[in-house]
Amino acid sequence: MTVADSEQVGVIERIAGPVVQASNMLGSKLYDVARVGEEKLVGEIIRLIGDVATIQVYESTEGLMPGEPVFLTNAPLSVELGPGLMRQIFDGIQRPLPVIMQESGDFITRGIEIPGLDHKKLWDFEPSVKEGDMVVGGDILGEIPETPTVDFKLMVPPNVKGKIEFIAKRGDYTIDETAATLITPEGSKIDLKFYHEWPVRQPRPIQNRLPPTVPLITGQRIFDTIAPIAKGGTGAIPGGFGTGKTVSQHQLAKWSDAKIVVYVGCGERGNEMTDVLREFPRLVDPYTGGPLMDRTVLIANTSNMPVAAREASVYTGITLAEFFRDMGYDVAMMADSTSRWAEAMREISGRLEEMPGEESFPAYLASRIAQYYERAGRVLTIGTQPREASISVVGAVSPPGGDFSEPVTQNTLRIVKVFWALSKELASRRHFPAIDYLLSYTLYWSALEKYYAENVSTEFPQLRAEALALLQKDKELQDIVALVGPDALPPSEKIILETARMIKEDFLQQNAYHETDSFCSLEKQYLMLKTILRFNEKANELYRRGESVADIFEHDIVIRVARMKYIERSEVEKSLNELMKEIDGMTIIRAEDVQ
Repeated sequence: MTVADSEQVGVIERIAGPVVQASNMLGSKLYDVARVGEEKLVGEIIRLIGDVATIQVYESTEGLMPGEPVFLTNAPLSVELGPGLMRQIFDGIQRPLPVIMQESGDFITRGIEIPGLDHKKLWDFEPSVKEGDMVVGGDILGEIPETPTVDFKLMVPPNVKGKIEFIAKRGDYTIDETAATLITPEGSKIDLKFYHEWPVRQPRPIQNRLPPTVPLITGQRIFDTIAPIAKGGTGAIPGGFGTGKTVSQHQLAKWSDAKIVVYVGCGERGNEMTDVLREFPRLVDPYTGGPLMDRTVLIANTSNMPVAAREASVYTGITLAEFFRDMGYDVAMMADSTSRWAEAMREISGRLEEMPGEESFPAYLASRIAQYYERAGRVLTIGTQPREASISVVGAVSPPGGDFSEPVTQNTLRIVKVFWALSKELASRRHFPAIDYLLSYTLYWSALEKYYAENVSTEFPQLRAEALALLQKDKELQDIVALVGPDALPPSEKIILETARMIKEDFLQQNAYHETDSFCSLEKQYLMLKTILRFNEKANELYRRGESVADIFEHDIVIRVARMKYIERSEVEKSLNELMKEIDGMTIIRAEDVQ
């Protein structure tokens, strides 16, 4: 709905930051878009009492005055869904930031209206149906090669069905041209363009939900081995300032094996989003060899942008993710951070003078967080030929002072099934990613265990269990060491401490900026873990033969184990199998033996 299509009905009565009250709004509907003031600022109706509407404005309201007009569009806040989404950078309400920069400079002009998609660009369309075919919502009419790695699938919009009277032939078209004409069962005709609009607050329909039995492979050892997330799963990364939430999400966005990545910077600092915008176009996709941006959509809503637009950015992101899911793609969506979204809700709620809940957050905080995460899942799409697809959602949470008992973190934990807890203590020790391996957990392991056993190794589940047991025992022993010192421990427990140190430093620590170590395949993770645990077995064997723990862990092989994370992917299997053979034949050579 454009400004030209809108009609003046209301008058501004009161302005409170991003919240505006307007009278004479009879006939308007909740969540419809309104254009506020002479500059026609974008807003959304969030409350109706009589003829008075309360509007949250997605742009700065400075200079707005009572008495200015309000224009109605009679349409909800929607996004344009069609070819041209890939490689794009949008703001929270799907305005393309590169186009805005060309038209208005480095700052967004208030009231600027630019469509989400390029309506002039020509796209090469190839139909996959013919005239006379019956189609329903979700069926694919044809394909457009949008990027070298992603084919855009033109679908019949949900809740539409009929017989094809006309289908565009192979050729180049703009998105405003007619792609197909359907005759509905009632006999009416519907013209379908190469795009359609969808309200961001309304989940797109699915046929059925599927069990989460396939992991989302991230290439990060702490995630894939210790606390894996399933495709279609939900996860949270809470942590205080400086613990690495953003870098962790960048790694997930870069290296996850989802076909499409939707990254939402929700209220984060501008320099962090700048890093994303500069780095992503230069990254090489490890799965295709092409640019990572070929399968990425970025939504940037930085902390200096209007607070109300933070809420819209999250809904815009999940709606775009659902659209790609409906094409049959696995989608990974990152939201950084949902705490800023919750803070925006708190501010709007305060402006509305609603009864505050815990820590002044609105009473509906829990239900809003649940509604958002419930749009994730592994599903069968609608249509006559359903496709398996998924949306995996990972939200960063920024609890003030790293306090995990605050409302946003607690309400998120009630919903998500993977908890990756960032630790300030680990971050201060320069252990990155600073995920607390004992506090973190996954509720997907029982569903994923079979996949790991069948696709990686039958040993993998047992190795993981052994590693977790060693880390747990290490935590108990560290408490004793803090009281009485390490010399009080028997040698067998010193071996546990040393092996756990190897797991933490040589396996769980991972360098996000190292060319080789930034991504670690499941096969490499398995062989690395197997190597460390093989060394643990050998260390216990040598100790039983009378060797000292100090001599065992000062062996040259320990240094080679520490460096195995930097082995090139093509050399991993050969190098680590050779290393394990050396461990099996390992002996301790003393200085007196050489003499």
